[in-house]
Amino acid sequence: MSLSHIALSSGRSIELTELRMSSTYGGMLEGYPCKPINDMKVRGLQRQAERAFPSTPVHLVPPSCQYPDQTAGAFGPVEVLPSVACIGTFRSTAVASELDSVLHRSALTVVWFQAGLDVPSGEDADLVLRSIRWEELAQDYEL
Repeated sequence: MSLSHIALSSGRSIELTELRMSSTYGGMLEGYPCKPINDMKVRGLQRQAERAFPSTPVHLVPPSCQYPDQTAGAFGPVEVLPSVACIGTFRSTAVASELDSVLHRSALTVVWFQAGLDVPSGEDADLVLRSIRWEELAQDYEL
């Protein structure tokens, strides 16, 4: 059962089969959002996805940052990632056209950040997700 379907810009339909969401800065006790902290957050989320889904390739969607007009601290300017960190597992038909469509599928785990708790769906999904180059990044597997 899928949680949603997304229509990629390429025309391919992919289905979201698992979604993990967490607060980007949840549990941050000290400091402020800045490039060094954000780099650690992004790397940590990507490693978490690689450990959780070792048989699926992992793709990181580069996050967009906001730079509020606040005084820079010891680690540089304030740099804020979107508030929700996401790891999603997606499935679709096989990438290789010679594979039997009944016996094969393709999969990709995607790491991204988004502003709200909405489950990406259809053509309303964020353009960054809809622009994933599925044929280059996903891996075929046998059912």
